[in-house]
Amino acid sequence: MNIAVLGAGALGCAIGGTLAEAGHKVLLINRNAAHVQAINTHGLLMRGPQGERTVRARAAINAEGQSPVDLVIVLVKSFHTASAMQAATALVGPDTVVLSLQNGLGHEDILADIVGRSHVLAGKTYVGGVMLAPGRIIAGTAGKETLIGELDGRVSPRAQRIARAFNQAGLATTVSDNIMGTMWDKLLINVATGALSSITRLTYGALYKIAEVEATAVAAVQEAMCVARASSVQLSYTDPKAPWLKAAAGLPDDFKTSMLQSLEKGSVTEIDFINGAVVRLGQRLGVPTPVNATLVACIKGIESALPH
Repeated sequence: MNIAVLGAGALGCAIGGTLAEAGHKVLLINRNAAHVQAINTHGLLMRGPQGERTVRARAAINAEGQSPVDLVIVLVKSFHTASAMQAATALVGPDTVVLSLQNGLGHEDILADIVGRSHVLAGKTYVGGVMLAPGRIIAGTAGKETLIGELDGRVSPRAQRIARAFNQAGLATTVSDNIMGTMWDKLLINVATGALSSITRLTYGALYKIAEVEATAVAAVQEAMCVARASSVQLSYTDPKAPWLKAAAGLPDDFKTSMLQSLEKGSVTEIDFINGAVVRLGQRLGVPTPVNATLVACIKGIESALPH
């Protein structure tokens, strides 16, 4: 397949590099010129359990002058989705599939507004990546599942074709007939802990000792579940406390959510695509979401004080 990764940071390079190593034609797009130059000059250095290897792939800082591809994998930060895709429409031809593997909800609607809903697939991935230096990453792909699917739940030939290519490259991938349910299940976990850990600045060990925090988390999840049901989404969870407990399962006491890590780095968060997504959809459907709205307001207040 001819594949472009839009937002080829650590995770995008882990996925794109794995696909390139399997023989696919891969273009890695990243705004960091040093990263792009290192890949084009030396190749992408990927470290894994078997050591480090060099993978050959093309890299570019944007999609200017590029031709349409078979698949665009979108992995930019949520708040850059619209601007990144608008600048990359050269990659989209009549049969191009645009697959979002981003965290949170709402990316599929943003992408659909730009390229057309018929082009868009949604997904979730548990593959990990760590940036060591420009052009050099740790790729965590072994045993890490990726789920993709059509927005309407069909198990389509194109989704199966993409999953087959991923699986043959060593990326364990399943086509879901309930991708929105899968995405909401993951969202509930983020709703439970992301904003609360960021507002309190607490690691999990301290966060889970406060009864009032737990009560607020469960209330936020309950609101999100009500919104999901009003949207006819099929969830795996029936008890709103379950995502709160699942969020911390197997993690050390000093674990910090990605939202808290963003704030500590002085960066804005993806709150608009987590609790904010619940609030927006709740407003559209007439489902009250006061707890999530309060959490969004608190994070927005913290973000406003960040250095610009």
